Amino acid sequence: MSYIKTIPYTEAEGKLKKLYDKVKGPDDNVDNVLMVHSLRPHTLNGHMVLYKSVLHHKDNTFDKWYLEALGTYVSLLNGCDYCFDHHAEGLRKNLDDNPRFETIYQAIKDDKIELVFDTKQMAGAEYARKLTLEHTTITKEYIQTLRDRGFNDGEILEVNQVVSYFNYVNRMVVGLGVDTVDDIIGLSPNNNDEADNWSHL
Repeated sequence: MSYIKTIPYTEAEGKLKKLYDKVKGPDDNVDNVLMVHSLRPHTLNGHMVLYKSVLHHKDNTFDKWYLEALGTYVSLLNGCDYCFDHHAEGLRKNLDDNPRFETIYQAIKDDKIELVFDTKQMAGAEYARKLTLEHTTITKEYIQTLRDRGFNDGEILEVNQVVSYFNYVNRMVVGLGVDTVDDIIGLSPNNNDEADNWSHL
């Protein structure tokens, strides 16, 4: 499950149990990426506030499938199989178009996303790659190229936050050896209208 001790739902008490009850899915399932926080419940709370705000919020302007695609791509770049598998499934669900999903999924896996993204989407993906692998090379002039390709500053921030979140969680997962054993792949807090609704469906 992970390289460190975790507390399962059945043994959770107090604050941890309350948090588990907020994030659990079917049959009291708690994803391993969340259970790995169990020895420091306050970090689980922080993770979920960030996750819900960045990826599952009603005020985001990009389609959720695109944000999931960026997260899947960042996870590929970081070698995080856990997040790649979970968020590829999120991409599939949000596209609701299996043939299109298969095309995008294969393009991400092959690191050939230019085959499936339009000009603006590709600019966001290039920014995601740069922020993940070459973040110190990003300049004010580079940000202007995003504007030139159709982004407004709020959209730049939105992509920046999604990509930064995935870099955080990828490193947490890989650094603690979190795997998908007993997880239900692709569960997520899909109620975008309620910021405090963290239940995974």
